[in-house]
Amino acid sequence: MPADLSPIDKAKFAAAKRAVDFVTDGMRVGLGTGSTAAWMVRCLAERVREEGLRITGVPTSSRTAELARSLGITVVGLDEAKWLDVTIDGADEFDPQLNLIKGGGGALLQEKIVATASDQMIVITDAAKAVQQLGAFPLPVEVVPFGWQTTKALVEETLVSMDVLGRETSLRMNGGNAYVTDEGNYIVDLHLNRIGNPRQLALVLNQIPGVVETGLFIDICDIVVIGHGDGKIELRDVNQGTVEHDQINFADAKNIFADLGD
Repeated sequence: MPADLSPIDKAKFAAAKRAVDFVTDGMRVGLGTGSTAAWMVRCLAERVREEGLRITGVPTSSRTAELARSLGITVVGLDEAKWLDVTIDGADEFDPQLNLIKGGGGALLQEKIVATASDQMIVITDAAKAVQQLGAFPLPVEVVPFGWQTTKALVEETLVSMDVLGRETSLRMNGGNAYVTDEGNYIVDLHLNRIGNPRQLALVLNQIPGVVETGLFIDICDIVVIGHGDGKIELRDVNQGTVEHDQINFADAKNIFADLGD
């Protein structure tokens, strides 16, 4: 039941529940990856079951694909869908301009490809992810395994001339081995503390041989839906320059919570 969830999980659910209201019949929807996005997939699946909503989902990771299929959502690849109406995904941080850091779950490459192949990107999050400047959350940089130590050294050298507060880097691990993405790449996390110019940093890092992509999402997010533990919702639209408020009733979500089991 909702009462058994932590306030942060209630906030994530509330944001996800409100965000799926943007999805209408016949849409092709990018399905994000992560704990908040998992709530969104469940909320979409409920609409498919209860309303007969017809959608086609394009997942951003193998984990999301498996979850969506298990809940009855039709899943296809991006090459088949070609272009999407909307992508709904989470974020690790967002600033007042709705620039993001993503990739804490390791799916940043597919997430960025899917998001940029969409008419609209909606980010679902909780209030703790809002920051004045990006950088407190480690910035993921996906790199090819070949020569990764050289690539990491080049990244560190590049950071010397960037407007950042910290320059520590680390290879993301999975137990005793390097973490491997769905594309077979590694992730180097940059512990920058503060990023003064996210746009410049993204451009410079992407010029380094061996770097596949960064977790900086610049000018990609259109709307952020911020959930709170009491069900309150704040919607910020960067294109319209508007802020709206709403309320989610947890009592209406019994079917979703029942899916989770004991």
